[in-house]
Amino acid sequence: MLAKHSSNYTNAPYWLADKTVAAPVISFNRAELPAQVDVVIVGGGFTGLSAAITLVRAGRSVALFEAGDLGSGASTRTGGMLGPSFGKLGVNGLERQYGRDQVHATIRESLVAFDWLVYFIRDEQIDCDLSICGRFRGASHPDHYAGLVEQAEELAKIVDFPAIEVSRENQREEAGTDAYYGGIVYPTDGVVHPAKLLRGLCQIARREGAMLVENCPVHGVEKHNNRFEVGFSGGKIAAEHVIIATNGYTGGPFGKFKRRIIPIRSAMIATEELSEDMIKSVSPKLRCHGGTERLVAYYRPSPDGRRILFGGRAFGRGDQPGRYAPYLFDFMTRLFPQLASAKIDYAWSGMIAYTFDHVPHIGVMDGMHYAMGYCGSGVGRSNYFGRKIAQRVLGLDEGKTAFDDFPFKTRPFYTGKPWFLPAIMKWHEFADRQGW
Repeated sequence: MLAKHSSNYTNAPYWLADKTVAAPVISFNRAELPAQVDVVIVGGGFTGLSAAITLVRAGRSVALFEAGDLGSGASTRTGGMLGPSFGKLGVNGLERQYGRDQVHATIRESLVAFDWLVYFIRDEQIDCDLSICGRFRGASHPDHYAGLVEQAEELAKIVDFPAIEVSRENQREEAGTDAYYGGIVYPTDGVVHPAKLLRGLCQIARREGAMLVENCPVHGVEKHNNRFEVGFSGGKIAAEHVIIATNGYTGGPFGKFKRRIIPIRSAMIATEELSEDMIKSVSPKLRCHGGTERLVAYYRPSPDGRRILFGGRAFGRGDQPGRYAPYLFDFMTRLFPQLASAKIDYAWSGMIAYTFDHVPHIGVMDGMHYAMGYCGSGVGRSNYFGRKIAQRVLGLDEGKTAFDDFPFKTRPFYTGKPWFLPAIMKWHEFADRQGW
């Protein structure tokens, strides 16, 4: 259980503790919106902002609507880990569903997406604590180690993605725990401060001329001839194109999209400031980390190297820190008993979106462009997909992706409310205990 002295935490993202990040972005005054624009974007996270930047730089007029504060969804609640995100089913699992050629193309493009975002951050000089620190993934059960090695070998046949085997005897060089049975280091993975990245995207988009409207839900989209009429709180606006970029927060008038994603709440805790020795006792090389559990945990040092940030799945409906904070603290201290007396300063959660086939989707539905379903790997994917969907709107060949041909499927009678998740979570929890 969470120690009594650790229960007095702030229920808000650690990322927003920095006053320069938490300062409000000056929203565009909705009363000054024109009667029509070239493109309306629904969703003010990484996907929507990336799309907006690409479009305004191409000379298009863009109005972006965010139901809450800009980036208040998953974009400022993520762990900020950055990697190619090759797919949750693994190479063999994807090949069985979609065939070798298509899967290999998506794997190659996933690496392109990662590289693109790293270069974009550097070229735009976005101060977001980007660090190519590498990632250690530990085998949570003895049988899992061989699978990690096999997956790395399979990927190496397709792309230049280095991986380093770490035996159990040597794993304390990577993670200060005996809970793993060896693992793999991916040395080219990295991390960012997601709220700083979000802030940088907002600044670029505003500077280039995008109209960013906060706290303004879209409540309807109707198509008349070749134009859309978008209704929002306080008015309506016409547009030639509409982009839906709402991911785990998809709802309202977008039920057809909602039926195709599975919203899952992911949660994080941040410890109090710890000594350098304590931080390095957990992460000797200051990498980001994870394991092979079904109910995956992910963790990393904070950008200033003073805290451990630890994340995983949240249980129950809504934001319930009283449930997920003890669960995450227990998970963390089972891996790292040396953190048992650490106070928790922050606890927060947000919605991510899985899909029924475990791959992200991009395309056009009912005339509206969309990009969503990042399956828990949204930092790199969302920024890249936002750019790609904008290029599709612009009619550019660069907008084509290897993901275009994946059918965006739903299930019979599924309405977007994943009533089945509690049972699945319990099953995964049981399977993790059994080491399956």
